[in-house]
Amino acid sequence: MEATKQLSFDFLTKKAYTPPSWASHLSPVPSHVFSLAHLPTPIHRWNLPNLPKNTRLWIKLDVEPEQPLRRDDLSGMQLSGNKVRKLEFLMADAVAQGSDCIITIGGIQSNHCRATAVAAKYLNLDCYLILRTSKVLVEKDPGLTGNLLVERLVGAHIELVSKEEYAKLGSATLTNLLKEKLLKEGRRPYVIPVGGSNSLGTWGYIETIREIEQQLPTGTDEVGFDDIVVACGSCQGGGTIAGLSLGSSLSQLNAKVHAFCVCDDPDYFYDYVQGLLDGLQAGVRSHDIVDLQNAKGLGYAINTTEELNFLKEVAVSTGIVLDPVYSGKAAYGMMKDMAENPAKWEGKNILFIHTGGLLGLFDKVEEMGSLVGKWRKMDIDDSIPRKDGIGKMF
Repeated sequence: MEATKQLSFDFLTKKAYTPPSWASHLSPVPSHVFSLAHLPTPIHRWNLPNLPKNTRLWIKLDVEPEQPLRRDDLSGMQLSGNKVRKLEFLMADAVAQGSDCIITIGGIQSNHCRATAVAAKYLNLDCYLILRTSKVLVEKDPGLTGNLLVERLVGAHIELVSKEEYAKLGSATLTNLLKEKLLKEGRRPYVIPVGGSNSLGTWGYIETIREIEQQLPTGTDEVGFDDIVVACGSCQGGGTIAGLSLGSSLSQLNAKVHAFCVCDDPDYFYDYVQGLLDGLQAGVRSHDIVDLQNAKGLGYAINTTEELNFLKEVAVSTGIVLDPVYSGKAAYGMMKDMAENPAKWEGKNILFIHTGGLLGLFDKVEEMGSLVGKWRKMDIDDSIPRKDGIGKMF
């Protein structure tokens, strides 16, 4: 009789963490990490039209798969993208502290909040989400569009706050108010900042650099990346940018990181990233390791017709679906910069990191309606023979 094989599953397991050798001097180093993401996410060529001469683009899909495009949209956690990488470290810390619930905060369609709600339930923790919305909607049912549907399906507790109150109080005060309330009720809450972006969460994208290094072919000097392009926004991008730029500068990858800001401005994010770097005692200046550019356009999560049409054309020409809030604006900004400054990009191997957020498309249905088409009732001539029951509908 064949011996019974012992099954081994890594998903949802807590493991001792050992940093890359080139990052071992950073402090503090996490002690443990939870396996929450499906890694590694794939890298493949992204054949965008109108690239500068001899420029090769790849994509890494941290969302859902030839640039190389790095597809961090495929990292799991119900299309969580880059958020789950940070949560692997943050959730391990929450469990280590004996927490029984998680508090975090973000916009009404926050990808981070949705990923956190799912991760919490995976680990049998309650989740409280403080979501920022408009003043006229703060006392109304928020609905079931996009990220909200997933959050409410997994039983997250939704606390709505107006944008005006958010602006006057700030995320730290709001999360602390909820934390104090839960403590009085006998709960043990763990607070995760906006986007999971703190020094601990930064390790998620330091690890991504190790992952990219391991994905590169060995035995040749011709394969590598000169530049990495990624979106940066709503604080959550700060941890992603800090981890990528620090990891790349310390490792042999040594690619220049270009981040396109989809909210606030480059100066804000240079300062924010610097705070995260200082929290790791990295001893480097953010201005020296990352190039930040403005791609905000009309504002955070607000799109022009040109931007939305760009998303459609990219999907039609390459099969890659970009989200409208983060990677879509970053790719639009990248292509605009390539057109205006081709010499800066010519002959380069570029890795674009798609950080997910595709559920945000469902919030743009009305705006996208006029841009997509190609449907009609099928024309079937009356002369075609018909017989009841011949077509089986399973």
